[in-house]
Formats: sequence, C-alpha cells, structure tokens
Amino acid sequence: MKQIEATILGQSYSLACPPGGEDLVREAVAIVDREMSAIRNAGKVKARERMAVLAALNLAYQRAEQSAQASAAPVSAEDAASLDVDHLIRRIDAALNDDGHLL
Repeated sequence: MKQIEATILGQSYSLACPPGGEDLVREAVAIVDREMSAIRNAGKVKARERMAVLAALNLAYQRAEQSAQASAAPVSAEDAASLDVDHLIRRIDAALNDDGHLL
C-alpha cells in the first residue's frame, strides 16, 4: 500500500491507500476536512473528538439520504462515484481507528 500525507483541521496524518487510489483518498480527506471545518467554524463545538463524531454523523446521514433516494431512482454514474467515495471514507476511518488516535 502506498502512504500519503493528509491534513485535517491542521493535523497531519499518514494514510495508506491502494495504488491508483491517491486522488480518491485526497478527495475523501477534503470532504472530511470541509465538514469538520464547518462544525468548528459554527463555534459551538471546541473538542476535536466531538467535531469528528458530528462530522461522521453528518456524512453518514448524507449517505443514508442518498441511499434512500437511490432506492427510489435508478443509479447514475455520479451516484455510483459518490458510493465509491463513501466506501473510501469507511476505509480511511478503519485505518485511523487502527492508529488508536482520535482527531
């Protein structure tokens, strides 16, 4: 597995990704960073751990919402790409979980 450096809320992480998956990992990192930054910028949550949980819940809700919409409509190429990003986010979560450190 290839290692790439990523930054979320100013904190650096070394992440493993499959060959050719670098762009998807970077896209997933950007999504997580955007979500966590929005929560931080709202000013109501200070602890990174709480921001991470809220960001994960927001992203999971968006995914569930997409799944509900997908059951009602045929899957487009754009929706399929979104599901790939969601899968990658789960893999990143698993990799960070192995690290034993929360954001």
